Amino acid sequence: MTASPLRLGTRASELALTQSGHVGAAVVEGTGHEVELVHVSTHGDRDRTSPLAQIGGTGVFVTAVRQALLDGEVDVVVHSWKDLPTAPLDEITLACSPEREDPRDALCARDGMTLAQLPAGARVGTGSPRRGAQLLRARPDLEVVGIRGNVETRLNRALGPDADLHAVVLAASGLRRVGREAVISELLPVEVMLPAPAQGALAVEATTAALAQAPWFAERLQAVDDATTRAAVTAERSLLRALEAGCSAPVAAYAVLEPGTDPAAAQVLRLRALAIRPDGTHVVEGEARVDLDLAADALSGPGSVPVELGRELAADLLSRGAGEILAEVRA
Repeated sequence: MTASPLRLGTRASELALTQSGHVGAAVVEGTGHEVELVHVSTHGDRDRTSPLAQIGGTGVFVTAVRQALLDGEVDVVVHSWKDLPTAPLDEITLACSPEREDPRDALCARDGMTLAQLPAGARVGTGSPRRGAQLLRARPDLEVVGIRGNVETRLNRALGPDADLHAVVLAASGLRRVGREAVISELLPVEVMLPAPAQGALAVEATTAALAQAPWFAERLQAVDDATTRAAVTAERSLLRALEAGCSAPVAAYAVLEPGTDPAAAQVLRLRALAIRPDGTHVVEGEARVDLDLAADALSGPGSVPVELGRELAADLLSRGAGEILAEVRA
């Protein structure tokens, strides 16, 4: 008897299909099951011109995919983790987080120019207020232009035959996943362009009931889960939630695991974050650290070390004016 296919719900963009296909193949490896990619159209896919904040911001690429999961049309869904709302849903479990891709932002510019080499007044495209603000912080002379669309549409604005921009900024992870890393003229250092919370990471969700009913499925998801990624991204998103900021807010956060001072002791989880005015003229930034034992400590959920680290740094940023910046943006 042939094993039933694993129905994986995904958006139909090239990037979504590519990353979903890779995750699906890893989950079913060695089980005898195949993967069936089920295309789900989201509001963000249907409206490709309006700014994300205008059409719903956080969750604009997520709601329809999650509904397909809840309706039993698919068994599992894969998201770009940064697109997920920070509030959990009781019926859905974050089943695994595969190893994170490069979280940095990538400049794709004419003639291979770096950010420092762009001419004065250069037009740089991005649909992200976070990216736009940090570009202006580094180069106040630039003209930041809002853009939307899939990877190729955005790249063509700077590199196509009818290009009207000097450069565009995209996530390096997306470019790598679709095999377009050759267009990157500069990987922007995190000291210049701190990433979005969870950038480069994928979130794999399933219903709590499905995980209980299919032990092979739960076991394979656990095998694909990457503890380092889960810990880092949990801290980043905990900060985002504590700031009450959505994925389209000018907030950046990046966590890494570093060796502790004692080789026999736990590692150190280091979280950096900032909130920045969209014109780049005012920024509140900070850093926090905590010891973390990947084998012994809870890596997600209420009270876990990464969650508390995110809350601690968010409280510090709020005490120094981050709330005022975010209130201006919401207004």
